[in-house]
This record gives sequence, structure tokens and C-alpha cells, in this order.
Amino acid sequence: MFAGRGRGKIRPPRRVDFERDWKSLSISLREIHTKNASTLSFEELYRNAYKLVLKKKGEPLYHKVTNFEQDWLANEVRPQILDDIPQDLIAAYDGSQLTVNERRMAGDKLLRALKLAWEDHNLCMNMTTDVLMYMDRVYCSDNRKPSIFTTSMGQYRDYVLRTPIPNHATLTIATILNKVMLDQIQMDRDGDIVNTALLRSCSYMLEGLYETEDEQELNKLYITSFEPEFLEASAEYYRSVGKSLVAKADASNFCRQARQAAIDEQDRCRSTLSALTAPKIKAVVETELVKWNLPEMISQEGTGVKAMLDNDRLSDLEQMYELSSWVDPKKEALKEAVQKRVVEQGNEVNATARQASDPTATKPAKGESERGEEASKPPVDRPINQQTAGAIKWVDDVLHLKDKYDYLLDAAFQSDQGLQTGITRSFSDFINGFERSSEYLSLFFDENMKKGIKGKTENEVDILLDKGITLLRYISDKDMFERYYKKHLSKRLLMKKSVSMDAERQMISKMKLEVGNTFTQRIEAMFRDIFISGELTASYKKHINDLGDTDAQRAELDAHILTATMWPMDAMMSSRGEEKKLACNFPSEIERIKQSFEKFYLNKHSGRQLTWQGNMGTVDLRAYFAEMKSKKTRELNVSTYQMVILLLFNDLPPGNHLSYEEIQARTNIPDNELVRNLQSLAVAQKTRILVKEPMSKDVRKDDKFYFNEKFTSPFQRIKIGVVASGNKVEDRDERKETEERVDLERGQTVEAAIVRTMKQRKELKHQQLITEVIQQLSARFTPDVNLLKKKIEALIEREYLERVGEIDRPAYRYMA
Repeated sequence: MFAGRGRGKIRPPRRVDFERDWKSLSISLREIHTKNASTLSFEELYRNAYKLVLKKKGEPLYHKVTNFEQDWLANEVRPQILDDIPQDLIAAYDGSQLTVNERRMAGDKLLRALKLAWEDHNLCMNMTTDVLMYMDRVYCSDNRKPSIFTTSMGQYRDYVLRTPIPNHATLTIATILNKVMLDQIQMDRDGDIVNTALLRSCSYMLEGLYETEDEQELNKLYITSFEPEFLEASAEYYRSVGKSLVAKADASNFCRQARQAAIDEQDRCRSTLSALTAPKIKAVVETELVKWNLPEMISQEGTGVKAMLDNDRLSDLEQMYELSSWVDPKKEALKEAVQKRVVEQGNEVNATARQASDPTATKPAKGESERGEEASKPPVDRPINQQTAGAIKWVDDVLHLKDKYDYLLDAAFQSDQGLQTGITRSFSDFINGFERSSEYLSLFFDENMKKGIKGKTENEVDILLDKGITLLRYISDKDMFERYYKKHLSKRLLMKKSVSMDAERQMISKMKLEVGNTFTQRIEAMFRDIFISGELTASYKKHINDLGDTDAQRAELDAHILTATMWPMDAMMSSRGEEKKLACNFPSEIERIKQSFEKFYLNKHSGRQLTWQGNMGTVDLRAYFAEMKSKKTRELNVSTYQMVILLLFNDLPPGNHLSYEEIQARTNIPDNELVRNLQSLAVAQKTRILVKEPMSKDVRKDDKFYFNEKFTSPFQRIKIGVVASGNKVEDRDERKETEERVDLERGQTVEAAIVRTMKQRKELKHQQLITEVIQQLSARFTPDVNLLKKKIEALIEREYLERVGEIDRPAYRYMA
């Protein structure tokens, strides 16, 4: 060696004595297993193993170590485990009965023995792996051998857990382990105290062992051996629990128990077994306990969804929804039950409304003496009042039901879209199943627009209108609702009974947003007529002033000019069947004003025709009553017909009378209207401007009428209504007439839709035409297919369309 030549190289030993080195290494390995490793030099052990691998002795070393571990497990560990298996466990496997306490103690002994053996083996193999690190890194890697740690784990699996029990060829330690773990889990379910730490340790052991040496996740012994048995046993257990809970017939208890079972099982997996099993055991609970029993619990009489809904048991409904979402993403069974109950409750509301609208549902007739006592009281059409109140109540009840289910949908059903759709469909079904829904909803708006919104804030009015619009959304025959709404609106506008015109316009805006511009076009035209009429009246007054008319007694005119095609003129006629009678005979002073206005109007709008509707107007009259104690005059607000009647008595000497027939002949007021107006003037005690002979609440053709000179009232302004003049529920004849008019309009609408479609498409097959027309009209009403076919044939006859194609597959062509 030469000085100054740098550092020398470390050379491996030229010769290695394998047997001598292995003997030393094996003694050290034994010391590790017997827990006497404190005196060992791990650096020296590592160098010895390193030398053997470096000298190409990796293969014999690998085999020696694996054989050593095999012998240690077979001769040292396995006998100890077998000794720790209580004979009671083996006897129990053969069918012997043990108490819970005996099973728990015997099971704990086995679990503890396996826990200690596993922990010792793990500790020792970690230390051995450190010593043989170079062998693992070089020899095992180059020769595609499993590491010594992996090999030793497989040996523990084969030579400990899969060891047959003496005298029981098919029974192994692993089999008994699984049975003990399942038994302990069942004890835990039953509320007994078990050592969960031992169960967790043994589960961890099974998770650390694999079926094969490649150690894939799905090959864990826990998953391949224990988990299937656990899930199968759990499925059987929850099948039994489900039958027991169903037998108790308590849906609320079932929901609580099922929900808690799923929570407990998942918690048990996370804390005692393995988190890998948590979703699987939840699926078992969902299937065996919930899925097969939930439909029966939902429909359970007295405790099911019906009872929960009726009694607003929010917590139970919330749990029922949660369970349903576990087993059915669409919650079909729950949705059907909720829908069914909504329809049932809706039909109950409908039945109550039908009963209220039945004219026979009044109080029994009173005796003659009672009739005599009440003859002087205001005439009250009780059936009509009850029917109208019933109409308002129907809407209120439906809205109350809607509020209830809106709250439940949000609070219990997590605003579930499917349930919301189902509830909406159910509301639509029972609302459209009630033949008067359109009329009643319009009456609800009418009542609120006249007095219901009085004193309410803007926000409260908005909420009220929104609720009404919600019901309108459900009504399929919106054209029927439009007809009733226009009828009621016309009276509010002309009789000036609306509390707020702003609210009226707000309502129209909401309708437009909900059902579109087409629906509100005519209604908006009615408002335009009222506005234009105001301007026209002001212009007429200016015109009269410009003429220099100095008549102080001249009446002021406030005219409403209505476009006949936009207003419900048929509903505004004097009475059914009397539309063709001659016009009312107005007093001469009124006739002069009428003719003056007609001349003024026609000068501005030549070619138009004015038809005066006396039944729709109101008049302010100043009347003189001699018996008044202070001021002798009173201002009377009366209908136009009442004004015509009262002015007849101006020319009548005091004490003289007019008969019914004389009044009718001189005024030409239709009988129906004349009776109602005379009742208001001569029968109602507080507004008895006329005296009728004989006195009774009914007006007959032989009655006589006198001006009531002795009338008194503390009020300066007296409003005299017309009996039953307000909006009311239609009777059967009126209803039939309305339906006939709507059907006529629908026929015209259907024809227009067919022509419009064919004009655009030129040629269409029969079914395509039917589908497109129904789709176009669905926003207003659902047309009957037979009506569509009838109108198609009519259009063919009138040469708007022609039939083309085969007879069995008809098609149509538009004829320009």
C-alpha cells in the first residue's frame, strides 16, 4: 500500500459461512420472538444478512426465514391459541346452550388470545423486517418474491387462523372467531355490555390479512371471510325485526326504530368493526328492514302517513321521508299516499261546498205567526247568502289546505321536487273535479276586491292575491274562470264597489304573468273603457258648459261607454230570457240628457251605436220627507231602475198610489228586475221609501205602492241596495246557460286554432293536428277530442280544409 494514495475501498468478505451466519441469525430471531431483543445489536444482524445477500445467498436465507416463521407459528403460537379456546365455545358450535354471560366470557378469552398473538406477531415481524431490509429490497424485488413481512402475514393466516380444531375437521379458529364476533355484535344490539375494544382489535387483524400475496383491497380477510357472514346474519336479524315491528302496527315507532337501527349499525362499524362495512350494513338495514316493510307502514291504518298528515306529526313525516329516500329515489309509495290524502281532503272540502250550495239545505220552514212577525224585516234570500258564503269558504279551505302542504313540503319533505309535483297534481285533480271551482275562485276575488282588502297593507294585499293566483294555476278551464271574473269585475267597475283600483290592476298584472297576455287582453280592455269613459264624461261636461246651459236642476251624467265585444254583455242583461224586451222608459228630464249625450258621442264617433244598460247604473237623488225632525232632505243612492220608479211618484198627488202593473207599463222595466227593486224600496225597513199594500216580503202584480211621507233616517246619505243584486253563486239554470255560452266560445276558439295551425303547416296528419291544437289550447282549457273532430269536419264542409291520404290514415290540407 502506498502512502498518500487516498482512501482505501471497503471490500466485502471473500468467503461466507452461510450455516454459521444463519445459526447466529436464527438465534437472534428467536430472541426477538421471545421478547429478549434488548441485548441484540441490530446493526450487526443487519450486516450479517447484508453479507449473505451480497454473496448470492438471498434465496437460501429467504427460505430459512420463512421456514423459521412457519415453525414458530405452528409450534409456539398455534398451540397457545388452541389452549385458549374455551371448550364451551366448541360445544356451543355443536348446539349446546350457553347463557349470555357464559358466551361473553368465553368469547372474550378467545378474542383476547388472538389479539395478543396478532400484536406480538406484528411487532416481531416489523423488527425482523428491519433486520432483513436489504434482502427485501434486493433479492425479493429482483426475483418478484413477496416481502418477508407479507409472507409471514400469510403464514399467520394459514397456520393460525385456518388451523383445524382437534376432533372437528371442518371447524377452524377463524370459523370460531367469526361466530364469536357475530355473537358479541348481537349482544351489543340486544343492549348487553361487550368489550368493543377486543372486537375492534380482531377486526383490525382481519383487515391486515389477505387471501393472496398481492394484498389487494378486495382480498382482505375481513372482506372475504367475516363481512359476508356479518351481512348475512344482519339481514336475517333485520328481517325478523321488520316482521316484529310490522306486527305492532305502529308506523311512527317503525320509523324511529328503523332510522335508529341504521345509525347504530353504522356507528358500530366505524367504532367496533370497520368503516368499510358502514355503507354495506346500511344497505342491509334499508333493504331488509325498510324496503320490504315501508309500503305497509305508509298505508298503515291509524298510524300511517294519513294519520301523520291529519295530525301534523312533522317529526314522523320527516323520518318517513328519510326512510323512503333510502329505498326509492322517487319515493313513489310516500308520494302516492300523500297524493291520495290530499285528494281525499280536497274532496271533503268540495262536498262541504256542494252542501252549502244546495238550496234545500236551509232551516225548516217557520210557522205562519213567525212569518207575520218577520214580514217587516228586510228580505233575505237565505239560500243565496249561504251559497255565496260557501263559495268564499271553499276557497279559504283550499288555501288553508295548500298552506298546510306547502309547510309540510318544506319542513318535512325537504322541498322534494317529486313530492311537490305529486301534491300539485292532486290539488289540480280535486279542484278541477269540483264543477264550480272557477266561479267560486272568481267570487273569492270579488269579495276581497270589494271589502276583503280594506285596511290591509300593500304587502298583505300582495300575499292575498298571490294565494288566489296559486289556485288559478291549478284550474284547467281558465276560459270559464275568465268569463266569471269578467262578469264580477264588470259589476265592481260599473257600481264602483272596488276598494282599490291599484289592487285591481295589480291583480291583472299577476294574471298576465301566470297565464299570459291572451288571457288578460279583454280584462285590460275593460279598464281602458273605464278610463276613456272618465275622459269622455269630462269632455261632455265641458261641452255642456260651452253651450251655456244654465239649468240649475239639470242632472250630471257620468257615463261608462263599454265596448260590447270586451264586456260580458250577456251577463249584464236585465234578466235571463228577457234580453229582447224593449228598453227602459226613462223620465223626460233623463231622456233629454240621454239624447244630448248620444248626439255628443256620435259626433265624435260616427257609425257607432249606443245601447243603454239601465240595470247597471247608479243615481244620486235628493228626496224631501216631511216627517224629518231636522233637515227634511236626504240624499239617496239608488240604482237606475229605482230612480226611474221613484221619479214616477213626483207627479203623483199625496196619498195616491201606483199599482205594480202601472209601474211596469210606464217604465218597461223587466219583471224580474222590477220585483227586486221594489222589494228594496218598499219592504226593507231601513230603506222603505215606498209603502206596499198589502205588506209582505213578496211583491205581487196586484200590490199597490205609496210614497212613504213618514220615512225617517238619522243618516244624511242613504244607500239603497238591490235585493240579491250582488254577485252570487249561479243557480242550475244560470250555470247551464253559462256552460252553453262557454261551449259555444270554445267551439269558435277550436276552429280558429285549427285554421291557424293548418294555415301555417299547410298539410298535417290527423293525429298531428289533434296534438298541436290541444297543445295550443291547453293554457285556456282542455278541448274534447270529439269536439276537435266535429270542428275539423265542419271546416271541411266549409272548404277551409280538404281530406287527403288514405281513409284509415287521414291527413288534411289547408285550402287558401
